[in-house]
Amino acid sequence: MTMSQRKKFSLLLIGSALVLPGIASAETLREALWKAYTSNPTLTGARAAQRALDENVPISRAYGLPNVNATANFSENLRSAALPGRYANGRVSVSMPIDVMGAVRYGVKGAKMRVEAGQANLRGTEADVFSAVVGAYMDVIRDQAIVDLNRTQVKVLGVNLEATKDRFQVGDLTRTDVAQSEARLALARAQLQQAEARLIASRENYVQLVGSAPENLESPPALPNLPSTPDSAVAVALQNNPDLLAATKARDASRYDVGIAKAGRLPRFSAVAETSYTDYLNSLPTPQPNSTRASTAGVQMTLPLYQGGGASAQVRQAQARQSQAIEQQIAVERGVVSATRSAFASWQASNQVIASAKVAVDASALALEGVRAENSVGSRTILDILDAERELLNSQVELVTAQRNAYVAGFQLLAAMGQAEAGDLGLDGGALYDPTQNYRRVKGIIWDWDQDAKPKPVATRTVDSVAQTSDIPGQPVN
Repeated sequence: MTMSQRKKFSLLLIGSALVLPGIASAETLREALWKAYTSNPTLTGARAAQRALDENVPISRAYGLPNVNATANFSENLRSAALPGRYANGRVSVSMPIDVMGAVRYGVKGAKMRVEAGQANLRGTEADVFSAVVGAYMDVIRDQAIVDLNRTQVKVLGVNLEATKDRFQVGDLTRTDVAQSEARLALARAQLQQAEARLIASRENYVQLVGSAPENLESPPALPNLPSTPDSAVAVALQNNPDLLAATKARDASRYDVGIAKAGRLPRFSAVAETSYTDYLNSLPTPQPNSTRASTAGVQMTLPLYQGGGASAQVRQAQARQSQAIEQQIAVERGVVSATRSAFASWQASNQVIASAKVAVDASALALEGVRAENSVGSRTILDILDAERELLNSQVELVTAQRNAYVAGFQLLAAMGQAEAGDLGLDGGALYDPTQNYRRVKGIIWDWDQDAKPKPVATRTVDSVAQTSDIPGQPVN
């Protein structure tokens, strides 16, 4: 997504219209996504996991840096006539690996590659969380609309029942007409209760993902830059999908693991130096010196001659894991192609359902009006009116459901194409999280006593949140 396209999407997110006109202090999709971006535990936990992955680079590099050790000891002979009677010794040794066979170099390169894979995985987690938030956001809007429609239906059927009873009293209708009206009203009330339960569940899911209750959600903005064909969508996804990029990096990293395993059966070289000081604490008879100093330096070679077949097993194991990474990359690629095409098909199908549902709503409303008029002259029964009202409700529910499905499928399509992350959505409210910043900070640290601050929770808890209800903003509480 280009910079101009991101700015366009940002403006669309800012300028979205209200779901319920006249409601103040509404919450936008942009705001919900920002809350999740900063406080969703799945996302904040993935960032912590990436920071842990960053440390593999300095850990791998440490194997190629000098190793300095100091030792000290004191000994006293308690039951021996041997000299000296006591002594204290101190020793400092330095060992510097010489990476002739490339084991350290392969390890660092593989660690760097896995850091890049982790950064791509973090992008994928971000897109997954955003897709879930968009789904929860649209679920609340849909279920709120369905509750509103069902409440209206209950009111209409209640008025119908009263009118039917009045006409029954004057002999214009039969007891059967009254029973049919009562049955439809009872069924409508049951459907309303089910719709209210679904709305509460959707709101609780929203709280889980976003960290706060949904407040007067606005209509979402139009999704920009949706592809015109499934092939164009797949072409973009193969270039930008974070899961596929992560699998590709993991495949490349596995190649370095084979080099590390092969180096395990080759000679290992290191430069070594040692200096020591021994003080006999005046336990030697004069004129012998009571202290000695010694220093040595040289090159050490360790040549593995036989390791019980373990070295070759490690090579074969690394090769098998490389083969596994190659196959996994192909499997992820298949999944990306399938998910992109499926999201495109769902998005198009939902748009077609929207068009059909709009026609159905208009036609059902017109049919209901006609049936009522015909009933007034005796050519239609009460049951005909009840059926027409049910058809209108069904078409209205179908419309709001299709609108929800189309938007969610469109966002999932953007996610599959790698265009549904914070940088693409124009989120603001603070600086966006940059995973490369921590990597740049830690990759060159060689001090053994460095550490971060004590970990504290970043995500917000919802244990103290208020239980959600089916009340609709702007409507009186029943």
